[in-house]
Amino acid sequence: MEILGIDIGGSGIKGAPVDVSNGVLTAERFRIPTPNPSTPEAVGEVVVEIVRHFDWKKPVGCTFPAIVQHGVTHSAANVDQGWVHFDAEHFLRQKTGCPLCLVNDADAAGLAEGAFGAAKDVPGVVMVLTFGTGIGSALLLDGKLVPNFELGHLEIRGKDAEKRASDLVRTQKDLNWSKWATRVNEFLARLEMYFSPDLFVIGGGVSKNYAKFGGYLHTERAKIAPAQLLNEAGIVGAAMAAKEMAAHEMAAHELAAHELAAKDLVIAELPPKKVAVKKK
Repeated sequence: MEILGIDIGGSGIKGAPVDVSNGVLTAERFRIPTPNPSTPEAVGEVVVEIVRHFDWKKPVGCTFPAIVQHGVTHSAANVDQGWVHFDAEHFLRQKTGCPLCLVNDADAAGLAEGAFGAAKDVPGVVMVLTFGTGIGSALLLDGKLVPNFELGHLEIRGKDAEKRASDLVRTQKDLNWSKWATRVNEFLARLEMYFSPDLFVIGGGVSKNYAKFGGYLHTERAKIAPAQLLNEAGIVGAAMAAKEMAAHEMAAHELAAHELAAKDLVIAELPPKKVAVKKK
C-alpha cells in the first residue's frame, strides 16, 4: 500500500510516496523551500503543489512542527503565528481534496524509527530527538507513541533547549562538532534525569553527519543510536499516520453500515401493524 508522506519543516517542505509495509520511498522525494512568511495559505499552496506533482488522489500524511491535537495546531515555534490554534488538518484537506492526516513532525519520526529504524523492537522508554531548525522529540513506550512531547522547549540556561542546541544554532554560531555536542549532552542529561529512557535515537537533518559528532555524545545510563531513516523519517512517519487514519475511518464506515443494515433487518422482521376497523 502506497501513501503520500509530506514533511513540513522550517526551511523546506518535502514529500514522496511511501510503501507503508516496509517504510521505503517509492519515488524520488520532491522538495520546495518553506515560504516566508510561512502562513497557512502559503504553506497550503506548497502542499497542494507536492500533491499535484505526484498526481495524488489517495490518502496523504503530513507532518507539522507544532503541537497537533485532533488536527488543530496549537503552537508555532519556527513558523508563522497564524498556525496557533488553527484547524490545520481540515484546512489542508480542503486545499488538497484528499483524505489527510496531520501529525507532529517529531512524532512522525518516532513512528518511523519505531516501525522500521533504530527503535524497532526496543522495549521500555525510547526518546527520538530530531535536530534541525529546532529540536523535536518523540516518546515511545514499548513501541507505542505518546504524542506531543515538545521537549525542545525545555529551559536550559535561561533559554529553550532548541535555542542552544539545534542544528540551526550550530551553523549560525559556527560551532565545531565537539562544542555543539557539549550543548547536546547537557540537553540529554536533563532528559535522562526526568525520564530515564533506555535509548536516545538522534535524528533530524543533522543525523546524516552522525559519524562526525556521535563519538562526542554521552549519557549516564541510556544508550545512544543514530536514526536509521535519517531525513526521510518524517515522510515515512507521516504516511504511517495516514495509514492508521484510513484504517480507523474504514472501520468506522463499516460499523455504521453494519448498524444501518441491522436496523433495516429489525424493521423488516417486525410484524405488520394491525389496523383497527371500526364497527358501524
